[in-house]
Amino acid sequence: MTHHRITRNLVSIAASLGVLLVVAGCPQGSTGTQSKSPKKTHKSEVAPIPTPPDVVDKMLEMAGVTKDDVVWDLGCGDGRIVIAAAKKYGCKAAGFEIEPDLVAKSRENARAAGVEELVTIEERDIFTLDLSEATVVTLYLLPQMNEKLVPQIEKMKPGSRVVAHDFGIKGYKPADVVRMESTEDESRHAVLLYTTPLEKQLDE
Repeated sequence: MTHHRITRNLVSIAASLGVLLVVAGCPQGSTGTQSKSPKKTHKSEVAPIPTPPDVVDKMLEMAGVTKDDVVWDLGCGDGRIVIAAAKKYGCKAAGFEIEPDLVAKSRENARAAGVEELVTIEERDIFTLDLSEATVVTLYLLPQMNEKLVPQIEKMKPGSRVVAHDFGIKGYKPADVVRMESTEDESRHAVLLYTTPLEKQLDE
């Protein structure tokens, strides 16, 4: 088993136990990286694991992205999701990241991909964002962070889509769930689609 797969398994186990996990020495990805500043606690809660390109494609496909959409990625890491959305669908996209190094990397990647006119990257705390401008929001965050975003998600326009990688939104029922094995990392992934207004999960 590769180091990457071991890391993903550790994150899954930690999330199921309600434990916040920080993994050092991993690739920087769509969820950001470990912060040295104690004020950035929400970033240090997330292991820096990238979303494989084929999972990115599935997330955007499930959201039904078109050129008329506005796609926002919260904790955009290297910008791969918003860049893919702009390149494939020609839509406007924005990534939000609190780590300056990743902001710079995302902007560099957008320029290299030729989509800098469609993609904007901002250094922002994702928990302070007004999500009402977005029609599609993508997430690769731990469950505790997804749950914390609910009040912001609830302000999105009806019919907007939220796509979560691996970890869903506790207490809310997804409209669709796809489980797939990525050819990039040979690991199993879940992609969960929610639409607004969010539907409460009924107790069994």
